[in-house]
Amino acid sequence: MNRIWKSVIFMLAIVYFLVDAVFMTVARPFANRIAAHRIFGSLRIRIVSLRPYPTLALFAVPLIVLEPVKPVAAYLAGTGHIAMGVTVLVVGEVLKLVLLERLFSVSREKLISIPAFAWTYGRYSQAKEWLDSFEAWQTARRWRRLARYAVRSYVQEVRASQRLERVSFQPR
Repeated sequence: MNRIWKSVIFMLAIVYFLVDAVFMTVARPFANRIAAHRIFGSLRIRIVSLRPYPTLALFAVPLIVLEPVKPVAAYLAGTGHIAMGVTVLVVGEVLKLVLLERLFSVSREKLISIPAFAWTYGRYSQAKEWLDSFEAWQTARRWRRLARYAVRSYVQEVRASQRLERVSFQPR
């Protein structure tokens, strides 16, 4: 029975990390745009000035507040509100990951100085490397890069055609 529970928990953990990995591809560009705004410069200074354990408490806030989004989204989808469930899941996950990514990038060294966090982060890194070693995962990443390239090319073509339409070729 104990072995079955471990297998179930392991599978749930894999699904959880896969969902976060998918959403992180969307969240990282948003996080980088947010970080570029000067409004967040003073906030960054305040976060950097915190000691390790208050930084950990700040890092935990988005997890505690936004992690229940997944079960709420599942409940909404299960009760027939599929569009609302997907919307809640996407918005909540992207918001959570953007906040976590920004907080982690600003305070990584302080968080790693906490032994329990360092141990957990080490296990997370090992799991990520293990996932990256699969050929299926590498293929999915290649497809994602190809899709991103195709979308960028299409957007550039559309923008170029719109610029040409704005230019008037009629004589004055």
